Amino acid sequence: MNHIAPSGTSTKLKPGVVTGQDYLTLLAACREGGYALPAVNVVGTNSINAVMEAAAKNKSDVIIQLSNGGARFFGGEGCPDADAARVLGAVSAAQHVHTLAAAYGICVVLHTDHADRSLLPWINKLIDHGEEHMKRTGKPLYSSHMIDLSAEPLDVNIAECATVLKRMAPLGMSLEIELGVTGGEEDGIGHDVDESADNAHLYTQPEDVLKAWEVLSPIGHITMAASFGNVHGVYAPGNVKLRPEILKASQEAVSAKFGGGTKPMSLVFHGGSGSEKDKIAEAVSYGVFKMNIDTDTQFAFSEPVGAYVDANPVAFKHQIDPATGKPQKKFYDPRKWLRAGEKGVAKRLDEAFADLGSAGRTLAG
Repeated sequence: MNHIAPSGTSTKLKPGVVTGQDYLTLLAACREGGYALPAVNVVGTNSINAVMEAAAKNKSDVIIQLSNGGARFFGGEGCPDADAARVLGAVSAAQHVHTLAAAYGICVVLHTDHADRSLLPWINKLIDHGEEHMKRTGKPLYSSHMIDLSAEPLDVNIAECATVLKRMAPLGMSLEIELGVTGGEEDGIGHDVDESADNAHLYTQPEDVLKAWEVLSPIGHITMAASFGNVHGVYAPGNVKLRPEILKASQEAVSAKFGGGTKPMSLVFHGGSGSEKDKIAEAVSYGVFKMNIDTDTQFAFSEPVGAYVDANPVAFKHQIDPATGKPQKKFYDPRKWLRAGEKGVAKRLDEAFADLGSAGRTLAG
């Protein structure tokens, strides 16, 4: 089908945010090389910088993404216009990444996460900003956006995605769609399903993937979040029944009808936190290029901050230690405990880069 980058993974790309053909080249390298990139939800400059630091250390490319709530937080909880903050926060975060990514010497994919019908105005306003950014710089603001209409009828899901993709394709942007539902909740967008049961809603049918690919791929580039039992959040062992073989069947169905090799589609793994490592490896082998990881990185930021506070309790109650009379500024300085959080995120991502096989494989030249 159309919009598949040419073979050959030796191509080097300019460090920074990748869009258009460079984005397709990166995805082709992932599929052909049998590795994937972590997609990390961020909420501020500290989490963004931690992700880029970890990627640079591991010599891996990476995906930085914002949910609607993350964008709202980046825009400032004190902003009286929540909708404006959601848009401008996403714009500001993207500009921050564009400004610094090249300095870290890596390729960064910029992406938005989980927009249901109520958030389509948010996506359309970001495309407006992408069009303006394209006029100024020759590239869009974001590499891709995600629309999650998986709770709606399949035909409605595909039709709405087609409408948005027609706006994005001329900018060289990709659209991530979701078929089947990912259990749990991601920043207010979620599905109330029983993860402990063999729930059919958690498993995408290959014929649905085939239909979506047939309609959407001629319009522009898409990536597919096909559900195979994955859920948001971390659950007790045994409650999540991953079936990556569904991804293999979907690739085979598309390849048989439309060609494109054994892995014609770039697939997405939602709810990567807490997943079994062998299931991660199997999913990647079937063409997953992107694994979302949010719950684990949130905890990775919070845990060392909590440990720092526990280690310096006086400083978080008194500017001057009442027992010794010594100033506590060097302990309560936000740069100290925020840096502890950044290091925690970077450490957790060391594990993610290893699990996904992306360490040492940056395309940045």
